[in-house]
Formats: sequence, structure tokens, C-alpha cells
Amino acid sequence: MKKKKGKVLLILAILLVLGIYYYVTIPAINIHASGFWVSLIVILLLLLILCMGRNLRVRSFDDLHNIREEIKESKLTRLLAGLIIVVAVVYLGGSILSSPIVNAKKYQKLLEPETGNFTEDIDQVNYNQIPLLDKDSAELLGNRKMGSMVDMVSQFEVSSLYSQINYQGRPVRVTPLVYASPVKWFTNQKNGIPAYISIDMATQNTELVKVSQGIKYSESEYLNRNIYRHLRFRYPTYIFDQLSFEIDEEGTPYWICPVKDYTIGLFGGQTIGRVVLCNAVTGECQSMKVEDCPSWVDRVYPADLLIQLYDYHGTLKNGFINSVLGQKGCLQTTDGYNYLAKDDDVWVYTGVTSVSGDRSNVGFVLMNQRTKETKYYEVAGAEEYSAMESAEGQVQNLGYRATFPLLLNISNEPTYFIALKDNAGLVKKYAMVNIQKYQNVAIGDTVSACEKTYVKMLRSGGGSVASEAAEETITGTIKKMAQGVVDGNTHFYVVLEESDLIFDIPIVDYMEIVKYDTGDKITITYVEGDPVCTVSGLKSK
Repeated sequence: MKKKKGKVLLILAILLVLGIYYYVTIPAINIHASGFWVSLIVILLLLLILCMGRNLRVRSFDDLHNIREEIKESKLTRLLAGLIIVVAVVYLGGSILSSPIVNAKKYQKLLEPETGNFTEDIDQVNYNQIPLLDKDSAELLGNRKMGSMVDMVSQFEVSSLYSQINYQGRPVRVTPLVYASPVKWFTNQKNGIPAYISIDMATQNTELVKVSQGIKYSESEYLNRNIYRHLRFRYPTYIFDQLSFEIDEEGTPYWICPVKDYTIGLFGGQTIGRVVLCNAVTGECQSMKVEDCPSWVDRVYPADLLIQLYDYHGTLKNGFINSVLGQKGCLQTTDGYNYLAKDDDVWVYTGVTSVSGDRSNVGFVLMNQRTKETKYYEVAGAEEYSAMESAEGQVQNLGYRATFPLLLNISNEPTYFIALKDNAGLVKKYAMVNIQKYQNVAIGDTVSACEKTYVKMLRSGGGSVASEAAEETITGTIKKMAQGVVDGNTHFYVVLEESDLIFDIPIVDYMEIVKYDTGDKITITYVEGDPVCTVSGLKSK
């Protein structure tokens, strides 16, 4: 009876240990997950330890000898020890056989970029869709906004996620609040997290959006409502990649949960096969293929994964050995990336350079975070950090630091757009740097002022012939006039009877525009743009 009771207690102890281990570590039950094999080895070790019981009191080499003898004599301990060795060998062998060393060609084909045309694919600059701030600046705005909410600041903090998305056609970063501490979680978890923060990256408008029913599922929950544990219990075999926090077009918060798919061996060829949309309020989940993902979702493929896939494509063209030794024809992405709003999607931008480590780019790539569509543009020029240093050199007396640049099309010229920040992390000025002639730098206190200086520089010979030819002149009768404020400056928007184009005339540059009215004749020199044309000259007719 004592032996039977001992066995029952042993089984219960094993089940209890395994249950606690699974609840805490929540590994995916999937042979393609490295964590699954590690967990399996840990479980087998725990079982072996429990089975060996009393002989684990090691005090001398004789005790170690006794343990070895028990392993030899006990069938169960021999079986467990053998299984540990087999699992370890399979894990190590699978890792090697799944690596680029053996499968260079397969890895190289995981991403197949298309070659694009810069002037056709990249529209002329539209500042409503340009994220003027980086993540660090967004965090400053978010913390400042949270500090002003006296009813919440003592209970909640701002998450560091700050996912960049397109929301109603504008670049926005969104991030949820989190419980300030375990005690604050205990006192507030019944009602959930009351709000999330939304920051318009073009206008810097920061809003704390309250959620009526509260966000019940998040990373800051501790028990079953923890988003990772909630997903694991719903989908025990899914291997999830980086989760992102997004909102749909109605402002409802969701967790976007990409599911890894391994296409080469046990652990190699990672891509995204499915995506789970989890309502952050109700916990309701929808699992779907990537191609069926709704268009409001922006971040299915993590940026780091896309960068890695392109590096495989660029470095493994001539095999793995060449990528390490000869490196003939090998290309890689530059150190850093940024986001661009295009076609109502978020695209990852990064430069492409040779692996030799020179300070120039041979081109750049745009990678769609929802569809994985990738386009390569052959535009030789300065590497991003060279452009950043060039911009910083123009304001070295002020000590401003450059953010990682965005790529824009200004007057059909590929141009780096850079924000310049002071030591407090606040954006003070903007810079535009010509990619092909990175010594040509325009600086402005506002975006429009910076662009105006840059366009003038292009016309004076700093840019290509194509940029100079883009300037046109039109004479006509004013059909409509309207006013607007951009970056604190008044602009007049004019439409002529003879054309459907809209002309942007900043009053700070052309004060005489106040003398004109509908029906007046006017001559405008401009550079055509979308949606408005940049005016460079104005006179009455």
C-alpha cells in the first residue's frame, strides 16, 4: 500500500510540476518551435529527477556512482535518460539541417523583390501622409499626455509599443496603457485598461482615447487575460511572432498576432502563414490566412523579419560560402529602417548597400508589412548615416541630432527627409538631403520652408536636369480661392478657370496674394505636385 501510495503521489507531483511549468512558460506544442524541444528536455529531466528520488543527495563521488548504478538498473530511468539524449540530438541536428549553411538557395528565394520605377511608384510628396516624428518623439508626446491625465496617471503607465499604422489615411502611432504595478493591476483589473494613446505622426496631435468597456486582454495582465496566455490556450500549436497593437477604422483596439510558418526543415525558412486578430476588449479571436487579412490591418510581417528575409536574398545569391568568404555580388540592408505610408499600407523602408561596408547605397527597398510585397529601386547615392551626418553638419552650432531618414519624391528627385532634434528629444528643424548629391542640404524651421529651400536649390543646379524641367508657368483667371494654415503659416489655395490644378501659395513668401480675388488675372510659376502644386513665382497679368 505504501508503494502504491508513493507512486500515486509521485504521479500527482509530476502532473503538478508539468502544469505549473506549462502555465508559466506557455510553449507552443509544435515540432517547429525551438521552445517545444527545450521544454521537452526540461520535462524529461524533471521526470528523471523525480524518478531517481532519494539518490539525488550527492555528497561524494560514491553517491554519484550510486546514481549511475540506479540509472543502469532501472528501466524507467534508462528510458528517460535515453529520451533526453535522442531529443537533444534531434534538436541539434534539426537546427543544422534547417540552417542557411545547407539550404542557401531556399533561403535566398524566401523573398523575391520586384524592380520598381522611383518616379512612377513613389508619388510626389504629400505631407499629410509623412510621419514627421520617430518613435522616441512619439514616446515623449505620449508620456506628456499621460502626465496631464490626473485621474489615470497614478494607476496606469504608457506601454512602449507605439505601433505605427495607417488610420483613416493618416500615419498614426497607437499604444495601450498598462497597469503601473501588480497592486494597481489587482485593484483595476476588473474594469480593465481604460484607454489607449493615439498620436498623429504628421500633425503631432496626441489623443488619449477612452474605451468604454475597458481593454481586458493585454501584455500587462498576469493571469488568463494575459494576451499571450489567452492566445496559447486558444491556439496551443501556433507559434506567434511579434504582436502589435492596432485599431480598426472605428477605433476598436485589436491585437494583431502573426503566426510563424517554417518552410525549410524543422526550424528554418521562417515566414508568416496565418494571422490571428484578437479584440483587446472582448478577447474574441479570428484566425485567417495572410491573404484574407482585412485591409485596415497594417503590421502582419514584423519589420525585423522583412529585413532578415531581404538580407537572405541579397547575401545568398551565390551560395553560403560566397556570402562568408568571397562575398561576390552580395548586398545587404543598411543599419536602420523607417516607415512610409503608401497605398493605405505601411511599408518598411531601408537602404541597400554592399557587404564591404562602404558609405554608399546602390538602391533601396520598400516592403509591405501586410502582404510582404517588396520593391527594389536602383538609386545609387549616399548611405543614410552619411546623409544624417551631412544634415547635422548644417546645424552643428546648435548640437541637433538627426533621426533616421525617410525617402521622399520631391520634384522627381529621391530625397532624404530628416527631423533634427535637440537634447530634450524635441524636433526643432527639418532637413532635406539629395540622395545622389548628399552635400546638397536644405534646412527649415517648418516642413514647407524646408521644401521651398530644397526646391530652389534643385533649380539652381543642385539637382538633376529633370527637376529643372519640372517647373512650368500658367496664366489664367482665378476661379476659386481658399485659405488654410500649415505649420502655423497661412496658405492660399488657388484654382484657375483654365486648369484643374490646385496651387499652394504661402502668404509668408507671396504677401501680394492678399490683393487678388476671384476673377483676377494672374501668372503662376509652379512645380506640379499631388495633390497641390508648389508655387515658385507669382505676378499679375
